[in-house]
Amino acid sequence: MSASTVPHEVAAAEVPRPSLRARRAAHASALSATLGFIPLHAVWALGIPLWADEEKFSDWYDLGGGPYLFVLSALALLAGVLALSLVRPWGLVFPNRLPFVGGRRVPRRTLAGTAYVASAVLLLYTAWAAVQLPLHFGDDGVFSPWIVVYGIPQFLVWGIGLLLAAQSYRARTAAER
Repeated sequence: MSASTVPHEVAAAEVPRPSLRARRAAHASALSATLGFIPLHAVWALGIPLWADEEKFSDWYDLGGGPYLFVLSALALLAGVLALSLVRPWGLVFPNRLPFVGGRRVPRRTLAGTAYVASAVLLLYTAWAAVQLPLHFGDDGVFSPWIVVYGIPQFLVWGIGLLLAAQSYRARTAAER
């Protein structure tokens, strides 16, 4: 058995369990990414102008808004899986049922690095939205400006939760270099 293919139980036993704080942060991030983001964006992706100016929404949608939102929703789903992988055994060793990589260790730097980058992008986007909100609140955009009032806390939970889970993962797996 090579060093890169070790039984799932052995590799998981070598790494300390994530703390309750890290598990809560990862689950909050995953829920924010999936239940907080996907439903509203899926409604829009299906062409329903909920909390939007119907005429502007129709033009925006016809210019590719639907596929764009489906891609964003798929990325949010992947971000939810990413958050959970930081606190679950399958974030240490790929499940055996996966072709080609099953039973192999997950590249810890790649997983943690992806989580850090995603968290940074989410938090920078949130800061940008918070600055833009008072500057453009009365503008006649496609979507109601009140969406940002919901979105800012939702993105904060998503980004901060992912950051905390990534820090825990990095610390717990540091000895695995």
